[in-house]
Amino acid sequence: MYLLNTSTLKLKSFLEDIPPYVILSHTWGDGEVTFDDIDQPRAKEMKGYSKITGCCKQAVLDGFEWVWIDTCCIDKRSSSDLSEAINSMYAWYWRAEICYVHLSDVYTDERDYETHQTSLWMKIAYFESLLLRYDTTIIHNARWFTRGWTLQELLASQYMEFYNAEWKYLGTKSSLIDDIERATNIRKTFLRDREKIKYAPIATKFSWASMRNTTRPEDIAYCLLGLVDVNMPMLYGEGKKAFYRLQIELLKKTNEHTIFAWGLRDWAVDNKGILSNSPRVFHGHDCLQTTEGSGTHEVTNGGLRIRLKCVKREGLYIATLHCLKYDYKRRRLHGIGIWLRHVRDAYFERV
Repeated sequence: MYLLNTSTLKLKSFLEDIPPYVILSHTWGDGEVTFDDIDQPRAKEMKGYSKITGCCKQAVLDGFEWVWIDTCCIDKRSSSDLSEAINSMYAWYWRAEICYVHLSDVYTDERDYETHQTSLWMKIAYFESLLLRYDTTIIHNARWFTRGWTLQELLASQYMEFYNAEWKYLGTKSSLIDDIERATNIRKTFLRDREKIKYAPIATKFSWASMRNTTRPEDIAYCLLGLVDVNMPMLYGEGKKAFYRLQIELLKKTNEHTIFAWGLRDWAVDNKGILSNSPRVFHGHDCLQTTEGSGTHEVTNGGLRIRLKCVKREGLYIATLHCLKYDYKRRRLHGIGIWLRHVRDAYFERV
């Protein structure tokens, strides 16, 4: 793990005995300072340099010597280093003392906003008065809430501080929790207690990523690795197969049926097969619950071997999944079934 010294802006590799560090969560833009750039004189002329210095300045004020920033702390020339970073990123955000969130497209009126580059304890002391001075809903449309990689950063980090484009303090994850819930459709119970995330159904976790985007199609799967506790190699160039491969890895370690409960909204169904081709088809599936008795299943070269209760209807079959969906309008739980077509013998396909 490479860390950046907040005073010298020099990188250092740590294999063990990793010191306390803070971490940056942000969206990439033009002119980002990379691993190759950070030690070069040209770095100071690059557009992304001010983001690094702003982060380091705040870290120094908070008493930290080391920071991790993805743009310059990952050696992307090495495929092994890149794979290690992607598979470890959730843990790195989990272990960070503070996660600084830089909202590069959020600005505030200087007349109504106090420059708040001060110590952690002063921020806490001033917070209640600050709430009365600006409208926190300005963060709702931030690009940060639309990107795939920032999802795990939001959920893995224990303590987060939000800053606007000019590094003006906006608040913490705790103080902005209502705004974050509205912007992400992630329930407060998971935002408040990251330990509960591990118990969230797979479909719920995928639903959180359903409206998020990544620059490369593979990254919509890779950015979910830590969230679903899966490790797998990076194969850039595989496209949407990455999300399929992620689901195969999940099927090896869980018998949960919510992974099959995609496409419950008509507009979302654009693929065939028992597995989905994107988190998008899980949109609105945040209210699913698992049930007992799902049994075991096995992924084979012929497909998925699984035992489900089926009811024949209109020449097709409805297979009942061992999970429930909460109907907010009727305030009750109801079962979930998927439509199957009999192909031959014991083979069925989803329709």
